[in-house]
Amino acid sequence: MPSWGATTWGVVASAVLAVAAVWFLLRERRPAVIVCTAVAAALGPLAWDLVLRHTGGDFFVDAPGYVFPVSFEDAGSGVFAAAIAALLLGFGPLRTDTGRRVALNVVVCGLAALLVDIYLY
Repeated sequence: MPSWGATTWGVVASAVLAVAAVWFLLRERRPAVIVCTAVAAALGPLAWDLVLRHTGGDFFVDAPGYVFPVSFEDAGSGVFAAAIAALLLGFGPLRTDTGRRVALNVVVCGLAALLVDIYLY
């Protein structure tokens, strides 16, 4: 189980990476989208960490692999971040945009949280 300091680091790093990816890769400049992306990328890993702490974290098993050693713990961060991003962006600042645009933002947000969880904490 990661310490609260490591969890805080991961939450902040997820938000920063998601914002950077949306800013540079998707060229999104609307402040509301940037804020929603940061919030979703931060709340997803935090919510998943709270679930793991509540259950005692008994399912920390990495898949066999050195390049992409994903576990249930890691995957949950990305899934939760993507789900929160879909709700915040889909009902919020991207509600009038195409589904493709919303999905791209959601995927980038989820991948940022997943990659930070796998490789940075």
